[in-house]
Order: sequence, then structure tokens, then C-alpha cells
Amino acid sequence: MGKYVCIHGHFYQPPRENAWLEKIELQDSAHPYHDWNERINAECYLANTASRILNEEGVIKNIVSNYAKISFNFGPTLLSWMEVAAPDTYQAILEADRQSVRNFNGHGSALAQVYNHVIMPLANRRDKETQVIWGIKDFEYRFRRKPEGMWLSETAADTETLEVLAENDIKFTILAPRQAEKIRKIGTEKWTDVSDLSVDPRRPYLCSLPSGRSITLFFYDGNISQAVAFSGLLNNGKEFAKNLLAGLDENPKENQLVHIATDGESYGHHHKHGDMALAYCLDYIENGNQAELTNYGAYLEVFPPQYEAQIVENSSWSCVHGVGRWKEDCGCHTGGHPGWSQQWRAPLREALDWVRNQLLEVFEKEGEKLFHDIWSARNGYIEVILNRSEDNLNRFLEGHTFEGTKKSHAARLLEMQRHALLMYTSCGWFFDEVSGIETIQVMQYACRAIQLANRIGVDMEPEFLQILAVARSNMPEYENAADVYKNQVIPTRLSLQRVGMHYAVASVFQDDSESVPIFNYRTQNEFFEKREAGIQRLAVGITEIVSKVTLSRRRFSFAVLYLGQHNIIGNISIDMETQTYENMQKEVIEAFDESRLGDVIGLMQTYFGPEKYTIWHLFKDEKRKVLDEIMAHNMQQIENSFRRIYDTDYQLLNALKNDQTPIPRAYQTTLEFVHNVDLVRCFKQDRIDLEELKRITDEFKKWDLRPDDNLSLSKYAGQSVYNALLNFSEDEHNIEHLSTINQYFGLLDLLSLNLDLYRCQNLYFQISKRNSTLFKDYLQDENWKQQFSRLGEHLGVKVE
Repeated sequence: MGKYVCIHGHFYQPPRENAWLEKIELQDSAHPYHDWNERINAECYLANTASRILNEEGVIKNIVSNYAKISFNFGPTLLSWMEVAAPDTYQAILEADRQSVRNFNGHGSALAQVYNHVIMPLANRRDKETQVIWGIKDFEYRFRRKPEGMWLSETAADTETLEVLAENDIKFTILAPRQAEKIRKIGTEKWTDVSDLSVDPRRPYLCSLPSGRSITLFFYDGNISQAVAFSGLLNNGKEFAKNLLAGLDENPKENQLVHIATDGESYGHHHKHGDMALAYCLDYIENGNQAELTNYGAYLEVFPPQYEAQIVENSSWSCVHGVGRWKEDCGCHTGGHPGWSQQWRAPLREALDWVRNQLLEVFEKEGEKLFHDIWSARNGYIEVILNRSEDNLNRFLEGHTFEGTKKSHAARLLEMQRHALLMYTSCGWFFDEVSGIETIQVMQYACRAIQLANRIGVDMEPEFLQILAVARSNMPEYENAADVYKNQVIPTRLSLQRVGMHYAVASVFQDDSESVPIFNYRTQNEFFEKREAGIQRLAVGITEIVSKVTLSRRRFSFAVLYLGQHNIIGNISIDMETQTYENMQKEVIEAFDESRLGDVIGLMQTYFGPEKYTIWHLFKDEKRKVLDEIMAHNMQQIENSFRRIYDTDYQLLNALKNDQTPIPRAYQTTLEFVHNVDLVRCFKQDRIDLEELKRITDEFKKWDLRPDDNLSLSKYAGQSVYNALLNFSEDEHNIEHLSTINQYFGLLDLLSLNLDLYRCQNLYFQISKRNSTLFKDYLQDENWKQQFSRLGEHLGVKVE
């Protein structure tokens, strides 16, 4: 009988995009990365595309893609971020699925997922259908094939959810062992109760549904999965493999599949180097003779279910109370705040359910006037979500709406429904406090949906806030969820006027006014003029802002004055006549050109009124960019001051050192600052400059200085090595390149920097695996081969 092993990774992060901008704004808690998606990508998603297998000496002997050998699913909302923000990872994942099709007899390892991680048993039938249809369409768009299996958020399931999966030709899903209630051999009558977790996870089970359809269920091995997630099994790849193999009977009477399911983030984010433990485990099993690696689709083709099962209704993998964690204070929590209550979960769901039901009424009433079939339009709207071009949106609306329909009205209705779905993302209830970022995120989606309904004349916010007020917060600064909504959600709410204000202020700092980043909006200038006088800047114009999502548009006039540092005064008007604007433009520019800044401010107030906008009204990333630009200018002045002291007093410092006289701290600070700045510049050069780096390292040694890694020296040094290696890869015969890089490492060692060599190791490994005749000729050159091997030693890679 056959023995098989399958490891499933559920790769997912809650959506973090601003509900209006559709972009993740800067998250300082993820430093040195821009945001947590970017950080987790580096630690986990990217790491698993090229994971290291080490030899006994701890040196890299192989680099592999884990995705090609496991079963996995990625949340569609995560992949939509990755497609744009981490394209290398994204493409590697798609390629891994293509490779898995070859590895596993035509069955790809990627599974689809319900679209935005809602708890399906708590969703109504319409939402379940849309979640599954969107998940499938998103999968087909990315992986270019139909999915065989689908991951249910938190593995939460009920019979209706399984019916929806089966209706959409999903063959199987994965559940936790606690979700199996009864089993029996197909063809027999007697059911065996397995609700005590006694279900055998090593076989697939057929689940017959009331409609006459069926779906296959795989109940993962709970003990091994728990050990991976919470018991340190990823500390050792060999032990991981042995634990999996120990789940197999030595003399089985039937074919066996040992399979586990965990959060994919276990492999690198939750557990550092967990990707390497996974890679070693897969390699150990693959090269042993105890079991064969497989995925669910491949196994099911050869070994269809011989048993059937009934599920525990409304059950999941991370709540022993079923699905209580997402609707009530069931007792499940993260464990970090023992005195806190999760009473807030029930009224939060009640508030969102109320909003959803109100939105459905609006959608049905208004949608019947616009769409041929409102539900076909909603289910098909994923085509627009996947391609946000205005042409695609227009084509979609033309195909689904009656002739003469106002497209912006139809688009708003569909976006209203999209945000009504997004507000049920499960993470909003999972954690301990209603003011947590995940819960704020789902309330932000609700706010956006309410705003869109408000444009149609339906004001839901007052009653929504009344229900939220019942959800008590554990934090002293908030009384309830309504307070959280007012303080954390409403300030993020955008309108076209707010977008226009951002554009006006940001345009002062852009050389090209058309390059101002406004995310899912676009601008069209009717007039734009900019003036500069020293550090002061002035911008005036008339611009139309258009939402790429809803096609809404707004024309406005503006004037912005930058006085230096962070001092900005801006005004906009949505109803200024063209002649009035021309008068304002003429007078304001004339006053600015004549250096009458007080008159400029007075004229702006006269034409626009007293309401002003400042740098603090910019979107977060642009605000940080402007502040960084201001600080960069100031830092240059600081550097100039330090360098003048350094140049003037260097000989004096030499004399003090030769006399063994203690150097004053102020001078020591000057030396550290100047040489660390020189080091950054050295690393940022296009080519390695050994002489300059030698001079700097000598100075560090002479004055007993330490590299300041707050300046990202390790990052810049690693990038400089990568650039040099990239140049070498294009000119492999050039032994001088190899020698230079090796000498460079010798100097870098003197600085004791913690270099990030991840991409360098990958590139070196790729070069070493080239099979060209020319490359083989290089290996015959002992000098070249010696230098290449020495470079591998510096990188910690030994090619066998």
C-alpha cells in the first residue's frame, strides 16, 4: 500500500489597504519595511520561493522553491497586493504552481480561497455565492487554470457552504479533525461517531449533500499541525520530517496520506527560518524511501474516497466553540490580555449585519433600475476588481446595465456591495480588542459602504453608531466601538474634495504636476502654474479629480504657498468661476513675484475664504516623503557643518592622537558622522571602489569608530555586493570582477556589518547551475574556479 505526505500552507494576511485609496499606507511598526505585508513577504512569502538547504557545516548546499512541493493557497486580497508590490514573489509563486502540475501528474498545488476571508457559516447565501465565485475567478485569472480545491477561511464550514462549493465544481476542501462528526464506509449503513477527534486523517472522505451533489473532505492531522504552529517543530527540519513519517503505519492495510495544514506564515514569519525547516523536511522525505510527496488533487485522482463523512455544522479550526469567535464572547482569545472581555464581538456583528441588510435594500431597489440582472452584475464585478482600468470598467458596465444608465451611479452601487463584503473579513473579530487595527479596518470598509449609500440619499451612520455604542472597549481611551469609529475611522474618510486638497498641496513639491501620486484617482489640469523664489514656492491651478473606481468627478480651483520647512498654506474651491480664478491667479502670482508674501496670503483668503490646508492634510506616504525631503535638506546643512570642522581640525586631531591625548566627545562625534556618511556614499556608487572603502575602513580602525546601522549601512552594502555580482553574471569570464568582489568582502569583514545577502546567494546559486559550454570552460580554469569558490565561501554557499 502506498504512503504519501502532503503539507498544506494557508498563506494569508488581512487586507490593510486604505478603503478609499486602495493602497497600504506607511506602517512604522513594520520598520525597516514600508508595511507589514512587505515585511512578511521578505520573511516568509519570498523566502519560500528560494529557501536554503544547509549541509552539516551550516553552508547552503541547495536553494529550492517550497511552493512547488507542497499544497498551498494564497488569499486573493494578498495576491492582489503582491502582484503590484512584490512582483518577483508573485511570479515565483505562479511558476511554482506550474512546476507542481509537472511534479504531480497534472495537478497543481495551488488551491483557491473564498475571496476575502469571511466566516462562511455566518454569511447569507448570496454572500457565500459571491465569495466563492470571486475566489474562483481570481484564481483563474492568476493561475490560468480551474481550481480543484478551495480553502475556507478558518476552515469554517456548514452544509450550505459545501453546497455552494460543489455547485461551483470545487472537488475538495480541507477541514480540521474536530469538524468531522460521523463516518462510515461507502455502501454501509452504520455511522461511527468521531466527534471526539477520533477521525482517521489519513484518508479522504466523501460528503454527500442534500442537493444530491458531493464534495471530498480532507481532515488534516491535528497533532502534527499543532506541533508545527505552536510547539517548535520547525526548529529542526529533520525532526519535522520524522514526525510526519511517524504518522504512517508501518504495515498499512490501505493507502495512507499524512497531511497537515497550518498558517503559511509559520514558515518564516512566525518561526524564523521556518522556510528552511520546511525545505529540509521536504528534501528529507523526497530523497528517502519511506513515503512519497503529493498534493490533494493528485492523491484524489488515484485514490478516491472509500469512506464518507458528515460534518459538525458551524465549526472551524481555531474556535472550539464552533464559530463563536466571530460573533460572541465565546472565551477564545489570543491570551495576551486575561482581564479583557470580548463582549464587543456580538454588537459589532449586529451593527455590520444591519448595514449589510440596509445596503441590500438599496442595491436591490436602485439596481433593478440599472442592471439587467443585479446578482449577475455583482458576481461578475470581480472582472473589474482584477482590472481597474477605466476602459474595462466601462466595458463591464455597458454589458450589464440598461442603455442610458449613469455609469458612476452603477459603479457606486457595485463598490457599495464590494465593501459590504470586505467588512466581514474574519480578522475583525479574531483578536481581543475592538480598537485593534484589524477591527478598525472592517469598520473602515463599513464607513466606505455607508458613504457610497449616502450619495444615493440614504444616511445609515447615526443608527450604525447607536449599535456600535453597545460594543464596549477594553481600552481606557475608548468607551465603545462608536468612539473608535469616530476617532480612528471617520478621520480617514476621503471625498473628492479631500483628494483635490492632497493634489494641490503635493503639487508644490513635484517637478511635474502630473506625477503627483493620487492612487486610484486621476487628475486633468485645465490650468496649472508654479513659481519658485528661493525656498518659497507657489502653485495655482484648476484641476478635475476623477475616481477610477466609481467614475465620480469634481472640478476645483486651488492656490498653495510653501514658506519653507513644513510651513504650507493651501486653499481650494469647488465653485470658483473661471474669470474669478483668472483674476486670483494674476494677482497672487504678481504678489509672489514681488516677494509680497503677506499679500499672497491675504489674497488667498479673499478669494478662497478662511479654511486652509497644510502639510498635515497630505496622505500619509506623501506627507512622509515631503518631511523626508525637508529633513534631507537640513541634514545636508548639518553634514556641511561637520565636514568643515573635520577638514579644518583633522591635523589637530592627529596631533592629539599621536600625543595620546583624549579626543573630546564633540570631535569623536564629528569623526563618526563624517566617516559613516562617506561609507553610505561608497556603498551607493555604481561600481565597487576598493580604494575608497580601504581609506574609510582604515579611518574606522584608526579612530576606533563603529558603523551606524541606523543609516541602513548593511542594506546598502548588501545591495552593492548584489550589483557587483549582477555585473559579473553578465561577464562571467572576467576574473577581475571575481577578485574585486572577494577583496570587497575582505574589507567589509573589518566593519562587522550584518549583511543581507539573500539575493546575492540566489544569484550566485543561479550562476553556478548554468549549464552552458562556456561556463563549463571557466570551471576548467583553476584560478577562476578558486576565485568563484572563494566568493561562495563569502556568501555561505557551497555548490556540490
